[in-house]
Amino acid sequence: MSKKNTGQTRPLRLALAALFWVTVWQIVAMAVGQGILLASPVDTVARLVALAQTGGFWRSVLFTLGHILAGYGLAAALGVALATLASRYAPVADLLAPLLSAMRSVPVASFVIAALIWVPSRRLSLLIVAVIVLPVVYAGTLDGLRQIDPRLIEMARVFRMSRVNRLRCVALPALMPSLTSALSVSMGLAWKSGVAAEVIGIPGGSIGERLYKAKVYLATPDLFAWTLTIVLISAACTRLLRAGLGRMQAKLEKGKF
Repeated sequence: MSKKNTGQTRPLRLALAALFWVTVWQIVAMAVGQGILLASPVDTVARLVALAQTGGFWRSVLFTLGHILAGYGLAAALGVALATLASRYAPVADLLAPLLSAMRSVPVASFVIAALIWVPSRRLSLLIVAVIVLPVVYAGTLDGLRQIDPRLIEMARVFRMSRVNRLRCVALPALMPSLTSALSVSMGLAWKSGVAAEVIGIPGGSIGERLYKAKVYLATPDLFAWTLTIVLISAACTRLLRAGLGRMQAKLEKGKF
């Protein structure tokens, strides 16, 4: 089978795989026979549809979405900036190495509990997302910058290319693959860590608060419905991010950026 045919059939194969696991979920839920232990896909979707018709649902979604994207954007900008400095100055890389290693190793729960001492719960998810995403973006950006051929940089200087053209024609094309990978992976991490922070901090009006209340009141369909909401929004954010970065990379390759 050619690569073209494989690419055309992949969405169908993914859809069939998703259908398979949803069927397994439904069969297991029917076997358990206790909605309080395991909500079925039908119950989950029905509850999600019911929740989506309320204003509180969308307020919670927007609250969590705004805080997570703000933390993500802050971490992405800071990670790229620090990696740029570290690629040019070795002492900066050495200075940041222990800190970023610790940030990657310390459990999210530890960060959340410590952060609650310093910041209000409503800002907690923003801070935690930034802490979790920063090392990933930094590492991806630094790796990409180190892949740039020094000879290309030297040639650009010989031909007296402006800094803007050097960035556009030399640095960004080499950097984009690793940066795209880092940003895509860290989007999923942002949602996992951000919602986990909300569940612990319980800020009012957040998705994390809704999950916590669903657990307390044993409202399993609500728990599964909110979890499905998180999965769908996270997947949508990742897809939009990849699409935007893909267009940017395509323009760079064509020299239109």
